[in-house]
Amino acid sequence: MPCRSALRAKRQGLRIAVAVAVGLTLGVANGEVVPFLGPMFAAQLLFVSPRPLGARQGIGLIVLILVVGEALVWLTGVFGDRPAALLILLGLIYFACFLLQARGKGGAAPFLIIVIAVMVPMLGILQKDLGESIILILFKGALGGVVLTWLAHAVFLDPGGEAPQRPAAPSLDRAVHRALANTAILLVMVVLCLVDSRFSTAIVVPITVASLLNQLGLATSGRAAFGLMIVNLLGGIVASLAFAVVELRPTLPFLFLTVLIVALLFGGRAAADPKAGRVYAGALTTFLILFGLGVSPLPASTPDSFATRIGLVLFAIVCTFCLTALLWAAPPTKGRDRSLAD
Repeated sequence: MPCRSALRAKRQGLRIAVAVAVGLTLGVANGEVVPFLGPMFAAQLLFVSPRPLGARQGIGLIVLILVVGEALVWLTGVFGDRPAALLILLGLIYFACFLLQARGKGGAAPFLIIVIAVMVPMLGILQKDLGESIILILFKGALGGVVLTWLAHAVFLDPGGEAPQRPAAPSLDRAVHRALANTAILLVMVVLCLVDSRFSTAIVVPITVASLLNQLGLATSGRAAFGLMIVNLLGGIVASLAFAVVELRPTLPFLFLTVLIVALLFGGRAAADPKAGRVYAGALTTFLILFGLGVSPLPASTPDSFATRIGLVLFAIVCTFCLTALLWAAPPTKGRDRSLAD
């Protein structure tokens, strides 16, 4: 059994690495506006389960992403000039997704919906010259992510056996409180990016925050939280180094090899350690967004360099940890209030 478990983890790490490397390379080769979207979707799906999606599940997920994306495009178009109303609606979406995450339900879908609910308003309001519709971008990303997972499972077959246990979900009361706090934190970051011109191309900030909020539920101590912060910052630093390396030899085979090595580093660790898997998944997500933006044809300002983006990742990490420390504190219970009164 231990040998089978180790073999399953090894193959899962290979699936994640190959799916990410192939997806990002194909995205760059095809000139995709957001080349990291499909690989990021694939990585999230593979992180959630070592088993492949069924045909019905895959189609259902694609339809869900398209429906959510279409709804958000419509909401952004209708309420784009009424930011208060738009933020309230976004807040409801974030809350529902964070609540599902806190209860351990929905698999990868809640995080993917949060990413969409961050990207669509920011791209729709701040990046009006994308060259193609946001729905088409989402469709390519969703379809690519599902197909990449199927191909990865076809190449690296699952040896079978019992999958590792996931961390237990928080209690209901704490889940609701945590979801409300996470919603407030993410909304603050989205508002900052929408109103401050210095963050107008910083889509990495709210997505990094969403990824960190998903990971922080596993941190049981200040030391663990600090380690989580370092691992995510490492994802940004590795993205910067990888981009510098690829710039020296900007060919598709070299791009593929570079991304494959990084994805093996983070994806392999995520597959080998179920408890810390979400942390390394977050680091890989940070890497994909930063590196993908570097090779993306998305419009960017001149000072939008990799050094600036690393600073934005650090900013997102620090803000998330400060705000969670402030807002995640459990409210006093009635019994505790009574004892204080006595």
